[in-house]
Amino acid sequence: MNKDNLRKIIALRHELHQYPEISGHESATKRRIMNFIETHTRLAVIDCGKWFYASRYVEGTKAIAFRADMDALPMDESISLPYASQNPGISHKCGHDGHCAALCGLALELDALPAKRSVYLIFQHEEEIGRGARECVSILRERSVNEIYAFHNWSGFPEGSIVVREGVCQYASAGITLSFHGKPSHASEPEKGINPAYVIAELVNDIRALGDEVLCAIVNIDVGGKNFGISPGEGSISLTVRAEHESDMRRAFNGIISRAEELATREGMTLTKTASDYFTDTSSDSHCVKRVRAAAKSLGLQVIDMAEALRASEDFGIYTKMIPGAIFYIGNGENYPAIHTAEYDFNDNILETAVDMFRGICAGI
Repeated sequence: MNKDNLRKIIALRHELHQYPEISGHESATKRRIMNFIETHTRLAVIDCGKWFYASRYVEGTKAIAFRADMDALPMDESISLPYASQNPGISHKCGHDGHCAALCGLALELDALPAKRSVYLIFQHEEEIGRGARECVSILRERSVNEIYAFHNWSGFPEGSIVVREGVCQYASAGITLSFHGKPSHASEPEKGINPAYVIAELVNDIRALGDEVLCAIVNIDVGGKNFGISPGEGSISLTVRAEHESDMRRAFNGIISRAEELATREGMTLTKTASDYFTDTSSDSHCVKRVRAAAKSLGLQVIDMAEALRASEDFGIYTKMIPGAIFYIGNGENYPAIHTAEYDFNDNILETAVDMFRGICAGI
């Protein structure tokens, strides 16, 4: 990678890190990235509202796309950085600032590459809540895109290594809040009320009995308050259901809802259901994975085959349900802090690797 371009995207990454925005509010982030590409490249930049794409069109060629996500997490910045988050309660603890900087690096490098095929660079919103790809995916048909690629930084693998897996590489998941509406009473007369705590406890035990193919994490239980004179009539449980295959996840998800409805009816309560953060499983096409391997080999990078799919979800699967594509992972380091933790910051040492991989895939190496 051109070293001046590398300096530019490191500076951009730090700027994005300073001003993070959560899902659905990435407007300033989008504008910063658009300005960078418009200032430093000759690519066309198309504003699509919450997201945008940059492109180099070559008539009569097969189109390829690359995707980066823009949103940050609702977490405080708790480590000392010269470019620490200036937005309280929000920080880039998943590395999307690095993903965007790397794709901007490809934008810079495209100017020096022969124009052999059309290239589209998708800068996507709302990945963390599973919504963004569902809106951005329209570009694939509109621009007749044939293949799509993305990367994610991942800790636990050697720094700069390329990690791949054919087929499912990240689990499907969905969140739901089940709210039970019973009847409050004086705590001295609990039999005159309908306290949802008991059905929630029963539901928790049922969830624990789910098979090994499905993972369920209870993320919140809320029943009543610390008023010892009141037996509450309202309560809710929030949980995430995940499985390697979307069909298994949906089966368990619907089963939990059915059980909650059964318990509510039995006890004379009503039930409100609120679903959120729905992710399909993410799969990589075997041909596209071969192209990732070839690019890594040409760069002399270590390639690691991931034995099992990652349990964490990723909405890139929306794209690969429509056209062939692949997501690959670049190692942060075997002992590097994990994403979504307070100690994490994107590893700038892998930015050049990410850009070189994108460029190699784009060039068809």
